[in-house]
This record gives sequence, structure tokens and C-alpha cells, in this order.
Amino acid sequence: MISEKMKGYVAGSSAIRAMFEEGKRLAEIYGAENVYDFSLGNPSIPAPERVKSAVIEVLNEEDSLVTHGYMNNSGFEDVREAIAKSINERFDTNFGVKNIIMTVGAAGGLNVILKTLLNPQDEVIVFKPYFGEYRSYVSNFDGVIVEADCDENFFPDAESLRSLITPKTKAVIINNPNNPTGVVYSEEAIINVAKVLNEKQEELGTDIYMISDEPYRELAYDGVNVPYLTKYYNNTIVGYSYSKSLSLPGERIGYLVIPNELKDFDDVVAGANVANRILGYVNAPSLFQKVIKKCLNEKTDVESYDKNRKLLYGKLTEFGFNVVKPQGAFYLWMQSPVEDEKEFVAKAKEFNLLLVPGSSFGKSGFVRLAYCVSYEKIENSLPAFEKLAAAYGLNA
Repeated sequence: MISEKMKGYVAGSSAIRAMFEEGKRLAEIYGAENVYDFSLGNPSIPAPERVKSAVIEVLNEEDSLVTHGYMNNSGFEDVREAIAKSINERFDTNFGVKNIIMTVGAAGGLNVILKTLLNPQDEVIVFKPYFGEYRSYVSNFDGVIVEADCDENFFPDAESLRSLITPKTKAVIINNPNNPTGVVYSEEAIINVAKVLNEKQEELGTDIYMISDEPYRELAYDGVNVPYLTKYYNNTIVGYSYSKSLSLPGERIGYLVIPNELKDFDDVVAGANVANRILGYVNAPSLFQKVIKKCLNEKTDVESYDKNRKLLYGKLTEFGFNVVKPQGAFYLWMQSPVEDEKEFVAKAKEFNLLLVPGSSFGKSGFVRLAYCVSYEKIENSLPAFEKLAAAYGLNA
């Protein structure tokens, strides 16, 4: 019999994945071209061609025993050094090889750092709506999720944060650009959060870490600036992934940045190395560490995502839906026309539209749409969205 903890995880299994599986079922009935699945953030844009050539180069040039073998739990030193240099050039920081730990994607990185930091019943604050898997990641190490509010712009509410910090608060997770809203937190919002954390650290005599979860950093539109959080708060740890920036979600490759300014820096780095090993990752995938080193200047086709964003946002608002205009990532956050968004999701499914309820992200009354699909899929879905709007009298 499985553990009681796993029973809870199974019962609360991701609504996103459930909707994705429902999409496959409907596609078998109606044909994939007639099902409009906006559930899963799975990039529709291929990885840059350079990734393929880099794989071949690594396999041809590198010693296979090195390429496919063990290395330091932090990852290959040459790769970490190259990543640190790239970050420094882009964000005017001062990182070196010892500040970078290669991880099994952003999710692996978050689990590594939470394993490193959390004692049982330590609290981790998130701003709702938030990526629902954070609940599981924190629960993995017997921590407690605490939900703070966002303001009317879906920026972190600094006063809500202040009211929730206790002596048990160990970390605050910032996800920017944000999943599920597509909002990019402003510099002012980050400064306000950092001010509260600094004040509360001094007041309580504790260390509170800001964990910056950044898989969507490169997906930003209209010239919006995505603040680099280590520049605003000393106790910041950055988790990054190439899943979205290079369309490599299945390769599970990313890194942690642990700055020198971090309190107990040496212990945190040592702990993260050990956590990488004892969680069973051992090290990030060796081949793709080497591939990433050759692809640090590559970019995904952000323009195509932007084209999707403009079409879907423009048409949904034209149909009468209330939608938050996204500045980053590839998600639209739309208000349900009825209080129970699960009812709305069920109604949408009648038109073969697959949306994810906001309650999966800790915020009922909304739904999330992932527009990382083909432009043609969005075009073809528009009559269904118009019918859905008409069913609620929105475009009358």
C-alpha cells in the first residue's frame, strides 16, 4: 500500500495534466484539429537548430567517458563558468563557477534548494495565483505553504506579505514572468518585497530567503524589463531552466545561482550539492550540460509567441471576456464569467476548448490558457471561443 502522503499527492494530482490527458481523449473522438487544448505549457516552437548541431559536436569532440560520466554534483566546471560569465554580461553581476549549481530543470533546482533550507513546519510564502506544484515541492520536505495576496495588477502585495511573516518563515518564492498570469513583476514591486523581507529579518533575527523561479525569463514582450533579483536582496537564490527559453522541457536542464552575499553561503552551497545527490538527481544530465555551454547565446522564437499573444488576447477581449494582458511567459489569465470557474471550464469543454481552472493555482474565479500552441490552432479555436462567449451573453 502506498504511503499516506502519496495518497494525498495522487488525489490532488495536477489538473493541468488531467486536462492534457482529456485533450488526447477528445482528439481520438473528434480529431486533433478539432480540439483546442490550452492546458499545458509545452512549447510548440522547436529548439533552435544550433541545439541539434551542438549535440553532434559534443558527441564528436568530447571524450565519451567525460561526456557520459559522473562529475562534481554541482556540474562541469567549464559549463558553470560559462553560465556565470553569461549572466554577468547580461545583468551586470559578479558570479563565478562556485555560484552556479547545475540542476535537473527548474523543478529539480527548487527541490534541491528547499531540501537544503527547510526544517519540518518551516513556512514558504507564495503569491496567489501561483504554480500549483509549489505545494508538492514544499510538502516534500514537510514545509508549509503560506499564500499571500497580489494586488489588482497581480503584483505581489507587500503588506499582505508583511502580515504573514513569522519566525517560521524560511523562504518566499517569486515567479517572474509569472505562471499563470503572464504578468511581469515591476522593479518597484520587487523593491517593496525586498524592503519587507529586510525589515522582517532584522525584527525577527532570522534569515528569510527569496527564491526566484525564472523559467520564463526570456519570454517577455513590448520591451518590458524583468528585474534580476539578486541585485535587490542579498538572500536571493535564482532557479533557472532552459525548458522554455530553448524549448527543451524534456531534457531537464537548468541551474541554481547562489550569490556570495547569501547568509551562510558556504553551508548553503555544500547543502545544495549534497541535496542534488541524495534526492537521486546526482547531477544534471551531462550531455546537455555540454550542449548548453555551446548555446548560451541562442534564443527561442519569442516573436511567434508574441503573435499568438496578440491574436488570442485581442479576440478574447473583443468577444467580451475579461483578460489580463500578459507581459511575459505564454499564458493568459482570464476571469470566469461565472463565480465557479470549474463550471466555466466544463462549459468550455462542450466546445472542445480545454482550459485550466484558477483554483489549481490558488485563485478561484479565473482560468489559465497556455498559448504556446500553433497560430493556426488559435485561429481555428476562435469560433469556439465566440460561441462560448455567446453562451454567457458576453458579446450580445
